[in-house]
Amino acid sequence: MVEEAPIRAGSGEQGELFPDSSLPDELVGYRGPAACQIAGITYRQLDYWARTGLVNPTIRSAHGSGSQRLYSFKDILVLKVVKRLLDTGVSLQNIRVAVDHLRERGVQDLARITLFSDGTTVYECTSPEEVVDLLQGGQGVFGIAVSGAMREISGTIHEFPAERADGTEIVVVAEDELSKRRRTRATG
Repeated sequence: MVEEAPIRAGSGEQGELFPDSSLPDELVGYRGPAACQIAGITYRQLDYWARTGLVNPTIRSAHGSGSQRLYSFKDILVLKVVKRLLDTGVSLQNIRVAVDHLRERGVQDLARITLFSDGTTVYECTSPEEVVDLLQGGQGVFGIAVSGAMREISGTIHEFPAERADGTEIVVVAEDELSKRRRTRATG
């Protein structure tokens, strides 16, 4: 069964990604190949990170040969952040610590976080004061705005097939401006 849902502007990132409010966010996900493309990683990385517990799919894990992992929006966001941290030279050991902190947060909380690193340690900053304190330490640091990664994912995720945890595929049909106006006129 395939369900169609128009893309609508909503309040917040999740409103735009999952426009049909009858679909709980935690039950909608993306298979491994799509998660790789969205996050910008290889399937080999995805598989290794799942097997070692770095980033596990929260919707559905693989149950033997032929089964498909299903990754949530938050999982894909974490995959993208892990990739960026790796690209800047942070060790997997330190990334594991950072990922443990990210798992504890909701998607809206993640949007307010900026991760900084001096190449070895990863710091989480949620306010301008924390950023200033970190920078005053005099070390060279780089930052990853989680909200920026979230916007990147939000801009492309609708191009990939999604499905519910029960395996039902969700087809998102883009709604043009004229269709949106007609719908608004009809309902309001």
